[in-house]
Amino acid sequence: MRVVGVIDIGKTNAKVAAVDLDRFEEIAVRKTANAVLTDGPYPHFDIEHLWAFVLDSLAALNAEHAFEAISITTHGATAVVLDAAGDLALPVLDYEYVGPDGLAAEYDAVRPPFSETGSARLPMGLNVGAQLFWQQKTFPDDFARVSSILTYAQYWTYRLTGVLCNELTSLGCHTDLWNPRAGTFSSLVERQGWRPLFAPVLKASDIAGTLRPELCAATGIAAETSVYCGIHDSNASLLPHLLTRASPFTVVSTGTWVVMLAVGAEPKPLDEHRDTLINVNALGDPVPSARFMGGRAFQLLLGEGAVPASPEVEAAVAKGGHMLLPSIPEGSGPFPASKAIWTTGEKALGPAERFAVVSFHLALMTATCLDLIGARGEIVVEGPFAVNTAYLRMLAAATGRPVFADPQNVTGTSLGAASLVAGSKVRTGVQPLAGEVPESFANYARAWRKAALDHAGKEKRL
Repeated sequence: MRVVGVIDIGKTNAKVAAVDLDRFEEIAVRKTANAVLTDGPYPHFDIEHLWAFVLDSLAALNAEHAFEAISITTHGATAVVLDAAGDLALPVLDYEYVGPDGLAAEYDAVRPPFSETGSARLPMGLNVGAQLFWQQKTFPDDFARVSSILTYAQYWTYRLTGVLCNELTSLGCHTDLWNPRAGTFSSLVERQGWRPLFAPVLKASDIAGTLRPELCAATGIAAETSVYCGIHDSNASLLPHLLTRASPFTVVSTGTWVVMLAVGAEPKPLDEHRDTLINVNALGDPVPSARFMGGRAFQLLLGEGAVPASPEVEAAVAKGGHMLLPSIPEGSGPFPASKAIWTTGEKALGPAERFAVVSFHLALMTATCLDLIGARGEIVVEGPFAVNTAYLRMLAAATGRPVFADPQNVTGTSLGAASLVAGSKVRTGVQPLAGEVPESFANYARAWRKAALDHAGKEKRL
């Protein structure tokens, strides 16, 4: 097998990629925005736009590269409810919608404890259990028609194959639905009567089925092409390293969310109030994890026209002590209740200086999360932050551990999904961070940590 088509749906953007399994690299990509619609009963993903994009992209890329298999990866915090005909019983909820918070007290009374699920209580629809609970209570007639509940990647598997299934990495991703240590559904699923609605659970690397004949005809993809079950995107970023790197190590998967997965971590209690949790990796093993909305913060603070900082600007910012203290956005991450402040005045900074301050902030948020989950060993950065040298240098200074990144592959999710396919020649191409990191960076990191904790403590007292 040589070329696999990968469907990669992130929170902000979606893409379809052709991955050459011999070279283990993307050889062609098509992208689109992942829009949220505001019509209907609540904000929801534009599923039919995505479906049309997927089919069009599969056809165009297959015409050039002849897919021999298809694999899928998507963001988490999303479930799809289907009726008996296999159609949507309710729109696919945007997990940033605040609607579920209206039933927070009722949901808190029935959700399992952190000790059972390793799933921290999160706002909005970030716990899939909270989504389902809110939909069931708010739209009882529609929910009564639900015949199947699918995790998000496996919904697209269903659209491609007609096979209903769920998968471990998506179920084990702060959903409240899974007990990672027991390897089974949580008590919430049984208590709410949802267990009969969940399709069978497969491993990410299982072949769910073959591409439906009418889709083969529409896209030109060969008949009987295998479609793999699919995987949660952060675990997709982890998988190539899980298959090629010795424990302990940590993968930092960057995108809308920065998600840290610590393989071989030091055993320590996790703090559910600081967005630490247990994920389940593609092999079915629990992995201590932490997260914050780093990509969203970067977008809000710098936008599309960001001006990267030179090493000289980075050094000047570190020496000058210009800082952004957490947290943007609020409500998640290691400082969920803290409001961001600029210590020396935001308007006094030029574009490159602002880039350095924001990048340092994101690196130090990452380092804080790594401390919280007992991360050890090498740090591998995947995704857009892998080409941000200010972020990488400050992360190395703050942790004192080797930092690796792949400057050519700015998204690890598609290659991770391709790693599921039999015959893939998995390699990562990551390189160690080059050059010495000035001592001023380590001093800055220590000062930022103290200032961030003081700021969080002061707000808590107020």
